[in-house]
Amino acid sequence: MPWRPRPSDRFYRVIVRTGLALRRLFRIRVIVTGREHLPAQEPLGHAPRGSSRRVVPGRGAVVAITHFGYLDFAFAELLLWWHARAQMRFLVTQAAADHWFAGPAVSAAGHVAVGYDSGSHAYDAAVARLRAGEYIAILPEAGVSRSFRVRECKTGAVRMAAEAGVPIIPVSVWGAHRLMTRRHGFSPARAWRAPVRIHVGEPVAVDPAQDARQTTEALRRALQAGIDACIADFPLTPSPGAWWMPADLGGGAPTDEERQRLDEAEGPRRAGGRRRYARLPRSS
Repeated sequence: MPWRPRPSDRFYRVIVRTGLALRRLFRIRVIVTGREHLPAQEPLGHAPRGSSRRVVPGRGAVVAITHFGYLDFAFAELLLWWHARAQMRFLVTQAAADHWFAGPAVSAAGHVAVGYDSGSHAYDAAVARLRAGEYIAILPEAGVSRSFRVRECKTGAVRMAAEAGVPIIPVSVWGAHRLMTRRHGFSPARAWRAPVRIHVGEPVAVDPAQDARQTTEALRRALQAGIDACIADFPLTPSPGAWWMPADLGGGAPTDEERQRLDEAEGPRRAGGRRRYARLPRSS
């Protein structure tokens, strides 16, 4: 069993400040709407102005984030930090937790690892943290949507929120996929002064008596509505056939039908393979 550090607030702040420094380095413009839908939390004590302040955990929430690129989660994480110095805990794969380099960082940041064979332990741990007032972040699409339209979502976010008695906050991120996504590595030229648009949707209340699949579809629609709002006022005009735009808007991305065929052709990827998305246990 490799050594793993205990979760550390100080290490989490190092991660966040590194992200903020990179944003300033490339002068990335982050445009946010819907901040009023983020939960309010009160600061603990009287810290000096401008310093990092821990917050008193209030009611927890599942933060559902769109997944068009590899940096979407980072911008959502920065958003919650800006909002209330809140620390989100992500569900990550066991492969990431076992990695010689990433593993210690995953542990120190307090993220929750989903095992190879069963996600039941991670599911229970996530529910416990939600009940304790923490934010648990999840990418419900369970994989990058190469069509740049919100694909079908897994029910894990809804089931966790229902069991913990907390809402789901839909966070739609548009533009971060231009910086890095599948088949398009990081480009300093694209990142320089790039806009990234974030929309926080109205919290989705979860009724435990309602079918999880119906609520999950409502969540998917909320996430897509947020993406539509981001695209509508995105401060960058795409060229015809731009690879980062959806096909139905004249872009060069695959259509949803093409995306489904490509996903099916790749097949499921298991531990040790290339696809290592966190999977929660299925509902009974």
